[in-house]
Amino acid sequence: MHLLVRLPVPMEAVWPAVSTPDGLAAWWTGVELLEPRLGGVVVLRGPGEGQVTAWDVDRVAEYTFPAIGRVRFHLERDGDDASVLRFTHEFQGEGERESDWRARFERLIAVLRA
Repeated sequence: MHLLVRLPVPMEAVWPAVSTPDGLAAWWTGVELLEPRLGGVVVLRGPGEGQVTAWDVDRVAEYTFPAIGRVRFHLERDGDDASVLRFTHEFQGEGERESDWRARFERLIAVLRA
């Protein structure tokens, strides 16, 4: 699944929302552990334990979980005051619905505007 999400804030404001425990918990799910580095351990409520499989500070955070597959957040600038999130979710079999992720990204936008 690939989604392109336009966000009304600079990418520097979005990065913490996809790369920190508090940021992820505000719009996606609770975080029990997140080692912010390539190869680090990540434990999320729901997906369980996984690994940080890509980490480019301020641009790319990617997490891979045995239960749900690979989730990638890739940020790009969109002018001075906005950004674009290129989201990828790779999975085998039944994955989450696109509508579920769209609802999460609506929450993300609301959090970023607050």
